[in-house]
Amino acid sequence: MTYNIRDRVALVTGANRGIGKAILVGLLKEGAAKVYAAVRDISSVAALNEAYGDKVVPLEFDLTKPVLIKKAAELASDVSLVVNNAGVLKAATPLSADAIESLQYEMETNVYGLIRVSQAFAPVLKANGGGVLVQLNSVASFKSFSPFSTYCASKAAAYSVTQALKELLKEQGTMVISVHPGPIDTDMGDSAGLKEIAEPPELVADAIVDALKSGEFHVYTDTMAKQVGAAYQSFAENVIEAELLEG
Repeated sequence: MTYNIRDRVALVTGANRGIGKAILVGLLKEGAAKVYAAVRDISSVAALNEAYGDKVVPLEFDLTKPVLIKKAAELASDVSLVVNNAGVLKAATPLSADAIESLQYEMETNVYGLIRVSQAFAPVLKANGGGVLVQLNSVASFKSFSPFSTYCASKAAAYSVTQALKELLKEQGTMVISVHPGPIDTDMGDSAGLKEIAEPPELVADAIVDALKSGEFHVYTDTMAKQVGAAYQSFAENVIEAELLEG
């Protein structure tokens, strides 16, 4: 299954900065007719509106607020590509005093948010011919980094949910893509102390565009991600992407 973004309508969560902004711009460069910028503060999209006019449509959105997500699905009823990029990170280990609170915070956005988006937009994608759901996961979905243990746990859970969505949404003709960046030059990456090894967010946007054209499920975007992906490839092909329960 492949997807051509030209003349199509997309929605990107967290599109006002970092990876989300790079994805929005990348989709427009590929010929998208319109991209909904789903953000908490619609005023944060003003510069994108100035640059791209009515091809960028600000949409109030919050992964922790089901009412806003449902409203967004109603307003963006013409989308055939949904990119769930927004996420949160707290630096906490299992031994941190705030470990439980940090994990609850990250699960609320990174996992429950994905489920809410999927439930709200799956019918929209189906009505518009199937389309694509792209989920921004992480290399942290595969490996835990102790300073960010709770974040890694939430991303592992999101990756598990993404695998289930791949199987479930295939029945309605919806392609699902799981994106696994390593350290990327964003505000989140800076706060995690990764700036020195971080790579440009445009690499993520380019990798997503390539995956839409190729139909790949797992997407590795940068130097670290590609190293991890190469090591993970056999397991991914023979276990994650295999139909183990058939026959």
